[in-house]
Amino acid sequence: MTTPHPDSLPADAARAAAATGTGFGSTGLDSLTTLGSPAALKVPPDVCQPGVMLRAVLFVHGVLALGVGFVVAPGEPWWAAFAGASAVALPALLLWLATMCLAHRGLERLPPAAQVLAAGAWGCACALLPWWGWEQLQPQPAAALRWVSVGAAGAAFGAVFWLWLRQRARLRLPATTTARLAELQSRIRPHFLFNTLNTAIALVRVDPARAETVLEDLAELFRVALADAGSQSAVTVHDEVELARRYLAIEQLRFGERLQVRWDLDAAADRAKLPPLILQPLVENAVRHGVEPSAAGGTVRVRTRVRRGQVEIAVVNTVPEQASAPGHGIALRNVRERLRLMHDVAADFRAGRDGALYRVEIVVPL
Repeated sequence: MTTPHPDSLPADAARAAAATGTGFGSTGLDSLTTLGSPAALKVPPDVCQPGVMLRAVLFVHGVLALGVGFVVAPGEPWWAAFAGASAVALPALLLWLATMCLAHRGLERLPPAAQVLAAGAWGCACALLPWWGWEQLQPQPAAALRWVSVGAAGAAFGAVFWLWLRQRARLRLPATTTARLAELQSRIRPHFLFNTLNTAIALVRVDPARAETVLEDLAELFRVALADAGSQSAVTVHDEVELARRYLAIEQLRFGERLQVRWDLDAAADRAKLPPLILQPLVENAVRHGVEPSAAGGTVRVRTRVRRGQVEIAVVNTVPEQASAPGHGIALRNVRERLRLMHDVAADFRAGRDGALYRVEIVVPL
Protein backbone atom coordinates (compact mmCIF):
# COMPACT_ATOMS: atom_id res chain seq x y z
CA MET A 1 0.00 0.00 0.00
CA THR A 2 1.29 3.41 -0.89
CA THR A 3 0.08 6.94 -0.43
CA PRO A 4 -0.68 8.70 -3.75
CA HIS A 5 2.00 11.17 -4.71
CA PRO A 6 0.70 14.76 -4.87
CA ASP A 7 1.88 15.01 -8.49
CA SER A 8 -0.52 12.23 -9.48
CA LEU A 9 -3.55 14.12 -8.21
CA PRO A 10 -5.59 16.48 -10.36
CA ALA A 11 -4.58 20.10 -10.01
CA ASP A 12 -7.82 21.09 -8.26
CA ALA A 13 -7.49 18.22 -5.80
CA ALA A 14 -3.90 19.10 -5.08
CA ARG A 15 -4.82 22.72 -4.38
CA ALA A 16 -7.67 21.60 -2.15
CA ALA A 17 -5.42 19.28 -0.18
CA ALA A 18 -2.88 22.05 0.30
CA ALA A 19 -5.46 24.58 1.45
CA THR A 20 -6.02 25.13 5.15
CA GLY A 21 -9.28 24.13 6.77
CA THR A 22 -9.85 21.10 4.53
CA GLY A 23 -9.71 18.68 7.45
CA PHE A 24 -6.92 16.65 5.87
CA GLY A 25 -4.04 18.34 7.73
CA SER A 26 -0.43 18.01 6.61
CA THR A 27 0.90 14.93 4.88
CA GLY A 28 3.39 14.15 7.62
CA LEU A 29 6.26 13.92 5.12
CA ASP A 30 7.87 17.02 6.62
CA SER A 31 8.08 15.21 9.93
CA LEU A 32 10.56 12.75 8.45
CA THR A 33 13.09 15.52 8.07
CA THR A 34 12.42 17.04 11.48
CA LEU A 35 12.85 13.77 13.40
CA GLY A 36 16.60 14.10 13.15
CA SER A 37 16.69 17.76 14.12
CA PRO A 38 18.06 18.99 17.47
CA ALA A 39 14.52 19.73 18.61
CA ALA A 40 13.58 16.09 18.11
CA LEU A 41 16.47 15.05 20.33
CA LYS A 42 14.77 16.70 23.30
CA VAL A 43 12.41 13.74 23.62
CA PRO A 44 12.57 12.85 27.34
CA PRO A 45 14.45 9.63 28.11
CA ASP A 46 12.00 6.80 28.67
CA VAL A 47 12.96 6.24 32.32
CA CYS A 48 9.34 5.31 33.05
CA GLN A 49 9.40 2.28 30.73
CA PRO A 50 9.07 -1.00 32.68
CA GLY A 51 11.70 -2.56 30.43
CA VAL A 52 14.18 0.22 31.23
CA MET A 53 13.59 -0.19 34.95
CA LEU A 54 14.06 -3.95 34.71
CA ARG A 55 17.33 -3.50 32.83
CA ALA A 56 18.54 -1.04 35.48
CA VAL A 57 17.77 -3.49 38.31
CA LEU A 58 19.52 -6.36 36.53
CA PHE A 59 22.54 -4.21 35.66
CA VAL A 60 23.03 -2.89 39.21
CA HIS A 61 22.69 -6.34 40.74
CA GLY A 62 25.10 -7.76 38.18
CA VAL A 63 27.69 -5.13 39.12
CA LEU A 64 27.06 -5.83 42.81
CA ALA A 65 27.50 -9.56 42.32
CA LEU A 66 30.87 -9.02 40.67
CA GLY A 67 32.00 -6.36 43.13
CA VAL A 68 31.10 -8.39 46.20
CA GLY A 69 33.15 -11.27 44.83
CA PHE A 70 36.27 -9.08 44.98
CA VAL A 71 35.80 -7.70 48.50
CA VAL A 72 34.14 -10.51 50.44
CA ALA A 73 36.21 -11.56 53.46
CA PRO A 74 37.65 -15.08 53.63
CA GLY A 75 35.16 -17.43 55.21
CA GLU A 76 32.25 -15.01 54.78
CA PRO A 77 29.42 -16.39 52.59
CA TRP A 78 29.23 -14.57 49.28
CA TRP A 79 25.45 -14.56 49.31
CA ALA A 80 25.34 -12.85 52.73
CA ALA A 81 27.57 -10.02 51.56
CA PHE A 82 25.55 -9.73 48.34
CA ALA A 83 22.26 -9.60 50.27
CA GLY A 84 23.61 -6.81 52.48
CA ALA A 85 24.74 -4.79 49.47
CA SER A 86 21.43 -5.38 47.71
CA ALA A 87 19.52 -4.23 50.82
CA VAL A 88 21.05 -0.78 50.22
CA ALA A 89 21.30 -0.73 46.42
CA LEU A 90 17.78 -1.91 45.55
CA PRO A 91 15.84 0.72 47.60
CA ALA A 92 18.24 3.41 46.36
CA LEU A 93 17.76 2.36 42.75
CA LEU A 94 13.96 2.13 42.98
CA LEU A 95 13.81 5.53 44.69
CA TRP A 96 15.97 7.07 41.95
CA LEU A 97 13.93 5.50 39.13
CA ALA A 98 10.57 6.47 40.65
CA THR A 99 11.52 10.07 41.33
CA MET A 100 13.26 10.51 37.97
CA CYS A 101 10.17 9.13 36.26
CA LEU A 102 8.15 11.90 37.90
CA ALA A 103 10.73 14.63 37.33
CA HIS A 104 12.29 13.80 33.94
CA ARG A 105 10.10 16.22 31.98
CA GLY A 106 11.22 19.07 34.21
CA LEU A 107 14.85 18.02 33.86
CA GLU A 108 14.53 18.16 30.07
CA ARG A 109 14.15 21.94 30.34
CA LEU A 110 17.71 22.19 31.75
CA PRO A 111 20.90 22.25 29.67
CA PRO A 112 22.38 18.76 29.09
CA ALA A 113 25.26 19.30 31.54
CA ALA A 114 22.85 20.44 34.25
CA GLN A 115 20.69 17.36 33.64
CA VAL A 116 23.65 15.05 34.22
CA LEU A 117 24.69 16.94 37.37
CA ALA A 118 21.15 16.84 38.74
CA ALA A 119 20.79 13.12 37.99
CA GLY A 120 24.15 12.41 39.64
CA ALA A 121 23.43 14.54 42.71
CA TRP A 122 20.08 12.87 43.21
CA GLY A 123 21.70 9.46 42.73
CA CYS A 124 24.09 10.33 45.57
CA ALA A 125 21.19 11.34 47.84
CA CYS A 126 19.19 8.21 46.95
CA ALA A 127 22.18 6.00 47.79
CA LEU A 128 22.97 7.68 51.11
CA LEU A 129 19.40 7.55 52.41
CA PRO A 130 19.06 3.72 52.58
CA TRP A 131 22.72 3.48 53.64
CA TRP A 132 21.93 5.65 56.64
CA GLY A 133 19.03 3.32 57.52
CA TRP A 134 21.30 0.30 57.14
CA GLU A 135 23.89 1.90 59.40
CA GLN A 136 21.31 2.31 62.18
CA LEU A 137 21.03 -1.49 62.32
CA GLN A 138 24.78 -2.11 62.61
CA PRO A 139 26.57 -2.41 65.97
CA GLN A 140 29.57 -0.39 64.79
CA PRO A 141 29.41 2.80 62.72
CA ALA A 142 31.07 2.66 59.31
CA ALA A 143 34.18 4.65 58.49
CA ALA A 144 33.75 8.01 56.82
CA LEU A 145 35.38 6.63 53.68
CA ARG A 146 32.52 4.13 53.34
CA TRP A 147 30.00 6.98 53.30
CA VAL A 148 32.01 8.72 50.60
CA SER A 149 32.20 5.52 48.56
CA VAL A 150 28.45 4.90 48.76
CA GLY A 151 27.61 8.48 47.80
CA ALA A 152 30.12 8.46 44.93
CA ALA A 153 28.73 5.16 43.62
CA GLY A 154 25.19 6.55 43.69
CA ALA A 155 26.27 9.74 41.92
CA ALA A 156 28.17 7.80 39.27
CA PHE A 157 25.22 5.51 38.61
CA GLY A 158 22.76 8.41 38.38
CA ALA A 159 24.92 10.37 35.95
CA VAL A 160 25.92 7.40 33.78
CA PHE A 161 22.41 5.95 33.65
CA TRP A 162 20.94 9.32 32.66
CA LEU A 163 23.54 9.63 29.88
CA TRP A 164 22.62 6.12 28.70
CA LEU A 165 18.93 7.03 28.66
CA ARG A 166 19.61 10.10 26.55
CA GLN A 167 21.79 8.09 24.20
CA ARG A 168 19.07 5.45 23.95
CA ALA A 169 16.55 8.14 23.03
CA ARG A 170 18.90 9.41 20.30
CA LEU A 171 19.51 5.92 18.92
CA ARG A 172 15.76 5.40 18.67
CA LEU A 173 15.37 8.31 16.24
CA PRO A 174 16.50 6.39 13.13
CA ALA A 175 14.18 3.54 14.08
CA THR A 176 11.37 6.03 14.61
CA THR A 177 12.04 7.56 11.20
CA THR A 178 12.06 4.13 9.55
CA ALA A 179 8.82 3.15 11.27
CA ARG A 180 7.26 6.46 10.26
CA LEU A 181 8.25 5.93 6.63
CA ALA A 182 6.85 2.39 6.67
CA GLU A 183 3.68 3.79 8.22
CA LEU A 184 3.29 6.28 5.38
CA GLN A 185 3.97 3.57 2.80
CA SER A 186 1.43 1.18 4.33
CA ARG A 187 -1.43 3.60 4.63
CA ILE A 188 -4.70 3.51 2.79
CA ARG A 189 -4.16 2.14 -0.72
CA PRO A 190 -4.93 4.32 -3.76
CA HIS A 191 -7.41 1.86 -5.27
CA PHE A 192 -9.35 1.89 -1.99
CA LEU A 193 -9.79 5.64 -2.48
CA PHE A 194 -10.91 5.19 -6.08
CA ASN A 195 -13.30 2.35 -5.23
CA THR A 196 -14.84 4.39 -2.42
CA LEU A 197 -15.30 7.46 -4.60
CA ASN A 198 -16.89 5.34 -7.34
CA THR A 199 -19.22 3.82 -4.75
CA ALA A 200 -20.19 7.28 -3.50
CA ILE A 201 -20.83 8.47 -7.08
CA ALA A 202 -23.08 5.47 -7.70
CA LEU A 203 -25.03 6.21 -4.51
CA VAL A 204 -25.49 9.94 -5.10
CA ARG A 205 -28.63 9.51 -7.20
CA VAL A 206 -30.17 6.47 -5.54
CA ASP A 207 -29.27 7.10 -1.89
CA PRO A 208 -27.78 10.57 -1.27
CA ALA A 209 -27.77 10.18 2.51
CA ARG A 210 -25.75 6.99 2.30
CA ALA A 211 -23.35 8.59 -0.17
CA GLU A 212 -22.82 11.44 2.28
CA THR A 213 -22.05 8.94 5.06
CA VAL A 214 -19.49 7.17 2.86
CA LEU A 215 -17.73 10.43 2.07
CA GLU A 216 -17.72 11.44 5.75
CA ASP A 217 -16.13 8.11 6.69
CA LEU A 218 -13.58 8.50 3.92
CA ALA A 219 -12.75 12.06 5.00
CA GLU A 220 -12.20 10.92 8.60
CA LEU A 221 -9.93 8.08 7.46
CA PHE A 222 -7.76 10.40 5.42
CA ARG A 223 -7.77 13.09 8.09
CA VAL A 224 -6.15 10.62 10.49
CA ALA A 225 -3.97 8.94 7.85
CA LEU A 226 -2.50 12.23 6.65
CA ALA A 227 -2.19 13.86 10.07
CA ASP A 228 1.16 15.31 11.11
CA ALA A 229 3.34 12.79 12.95
CA GLY A 230 3.94 15.19 15.82
CA SER A 231 0.29 16.02 16.39
CA GLN A 232 -0.57 12.70 18.06
CA SER A 233 1.95 10.46 19.75
CA ALA A 234 -0.77 8.21 21.19
CA VAL A 235 -4.48 7.60 20.84
CA THR A 236 -6.94 5.49 22.78
CA VAL A 237 -8.23 2.05 21.86
CA HIS A 238 -11.66 3.66 21.51
CA ASP A 239 -10.37 6.03 18.82
CA GLU A 240 -8.71 3.20 16.92
CA VAL A 241 -11.86 1.08 17.06
CA GLU A 242 -13.99 3.93 15.74
CA LEU A 243 -11.59 4.45 12.85
CA ALA A 244 -11.69 0.73 12.06
CA ARG A 245 -15.49 0.90 12.11
CA ARG A 246 -15.45 3.60 9.45
CA TYR A 247 -13.06 1.63 7.29
CA LEU A 248 -15.06 -1.59 7.53
CA ALA A 249 -18.34 0.28 6.92
CA ILE A 250 -16.94 1.49 3.60
CA GLU A 251 -15.69 -1.98 2.69
CA GLN A 252 -19.07 -3.50 3.51
CA LEU A 253 -20.61 -1.33 0.81
CA ARG A 254 -18.14 -2.78 -1.65
CA PHE A 255 -18.41 -6.44 -0.63
CA GLY A 256 -22.00 -6.49 0.59
CA GLU A 257 -22.95 -9.74 2.29
CA ARG A 258 -19.57 -11.25 1.43
CA LEU A 259 -18.06 -9.28 4.32
CA GLN A 260 -19.36 -10.14 7.77
CA VAL A 261 -18.03 -8.05 10.65
CA ARG A 262 -18.32 -8.99 14.32
CA TRP A 263 -17.46 -6.72 17.20
CA ASP A 264 -16.72 -8.02 20.69
CA LEU A 265 -15.66 -4.94 22.63
CA ASP A 266 -14.92 -4.38 26.30
CA ALA A 267 -15.60 -0.76 27.34
CA ALA A 268 -12.99 -1.08 30.10
CA ALA A 269 -10.29 -1.36 27.42
CA ASP A 270 -11.20 1.91 25.69
CA ARG A 271 -8.77 4.14 27.56
CA ALA A 272 -5.60 2.13 26.86
CA LYS A 273 -3.02 3.94 24.71
CA LEU A 274 -1.86 2.90 21.25
CA PRO A 275 0.20 4.51 18.49
CA PRO A 276 -2.09 6.10 15.88
CA LEU A 277 -3.24 3.98 12.94
CA ILE A 278 -2.45 0.62 14.49
CA LEU A 279 -5.81 -1.12 14.04
CA GLN A 280 -6.78 0.11 10.56
CA PRO A 281 -3.91 -1.65 8.72
CA LEU A 282 -4.78 -4.88 10.53
CA VAL A 283 -8.44 -4.87 9.52
CA GLU A 284 -7.40 -3.84 6.01
CA ASN A 285 -5.12 -6.88 5.83
CA ALA A 286 -7.96 -9.05 7.11
CA VAL A 287 -10.26 -7.86 4.33
CA ARG A 288 -7.59 -8.03 1.66
CA HIS A 289 -6.37 -11.54 2.45
CA GLY A 290 -9.39 -13.09 4.15
CA VAL A 291 -12.42 -11.77 2.27
CA GLU A 292 -11.39 -10.40 -1.12
CA PRO A 293 -9.92 -13.66 -2.56
CA SER A 294 -12.96 -15.74 -1.57
CA ALA A 295 -16.02 -15.90 -3.79
CA ALA A 296 -18.11 -16.75 -0.72
CA GLY A 297 -16.61 -13.91 1.30
CA GLY A 298 -15.49 -14.16 4.88
CA THR A 299 -15.72 -12.86 8.42
CA VAL A 300 -13.64 -10.29 10.27
CA ARG A 301 -13.87 -10.21 14.04
CA VAL A 302 -12.47 -7.44 16.24
CA ARG A 303 -12.24 -8.12 19.96
CA THR A 304 -10.99 -6.08 22.91
CA ARG A 305 -10.87 -7.14 26.54
CA VAL A 306 -9.12 -6.39 29.81
CA ARG A 307 -7.27 -9.27 31.40
CA ARG A 308 -4.84 -9.20 34.34
CA GLY A 309 -4.35 -5.45 34.12
CA GLN A 310 -3.61 -5.56 30.40
CA VAL A 311 -5.64 -4.85 27.30
CA GLU A 312 -5.84 -7.56 24.66
CA ILE A 313 -6.85 -6.61 21.11
CA ALA A 314 -7.48 -9.29 18.50
CA VAL A 315 -8.27 -9.06 14.79
CA VAL A 316 -9.33 -12.45 13.43
CA ASN A 317 -10.35 -13.29 9.88
CA THR A 318 -11.35 -16.44 8.04
CA VAL A 319 -8.84 -17.85 5.58
CA PRO A 320 -10.17 -18.72 2.10
CA GLU A 321 -9.46 -22.10 0.52
CA GLN A 322 -7.75 -20.32 -2.34
CA ALA A 323 -5.20 -18.23 -0.50
CA SER A 324 -4.37 -14.76 -1.72
CA ALA A 325 -0.94 -13.77 -2.93
CA PRO A 326 1.32 -13.37 0.10
CA GLY A 327 1.97 -9.80 1.13
CA HIS A 328 5.27 -8.21 2.06
CA GLY A 329 4.41 -8.03 5.77
CA ILE A 330 5.02 -4.27 5.90
CA ALA A 331 1.89 -3.56 7.93
CA LEU A 332 2.64 -6.26 10.53
CA ARG A 333 6.29 -5.24 10.91
CA ASN A 334 5.22 -1.61 11.20
CA VAL A 335 2.69 -2.37 13.93
CA ARG A 336 5.20 -4.49 15.86
CA GLU A 337 7.93 -1.83 15.66
CA ARG A 338 5.66 1.05 16.68
CA LEU A 339 4.28 -0.90 19.65
CA ARG A 340 7.84 -1.67 20.76
CA LEU A 341 8.86 1.97 20.46
CA MET A 342 5.88 3.09 22.55
CA HIS A 343 5.54 0.37 25.20
CA ASP A 344 8.88 -1.53 25.01
CA VAL A 345 8.62 -4.92 26.76
CA ALA A 346 5.22 -4.02 28.24
CA ALA A 347 3.60 -4.70 24.84
CA ASP A 348 3.24 -8.00 23.00
CA PHE A 349 2.39 -8.69 19.36
CA ARG A 350 1.54 -12.03 17.80
CA ALA A 351 0.31 -12.91 14.32
CA GLY A 352 -0.18 -16.24 12.57
CA ARG A 353 -2.45 -18.94 11.23
CA ASP A 354 -4.79 -20.62 13.73
CA GLY A 355 -6.51 -23.45 11.92
CA ALA A 356 -9.03 -21.96 9.50
CA LEU A 357 -8.44 -18.49 10.92
CA TYR A 358 -5.69 -15.91 10.81
CA ARG A 359 -5.23 -14.18 14.15
CA VAL A 360 -3.41 -10.99 15.09
CA GLU A 361 -3.19 -10.17 18.80
CA ILE A 362 -1.89 -7.08 20.55
CA VAL A 363 -1.32 -6.77 24.30
CA VAL A 364 -0.65 -3.36 25.85
CA PRO A 365 -0.71 -2.05 29.43
CA LEU A 366 -3.99 -0.59 30.66
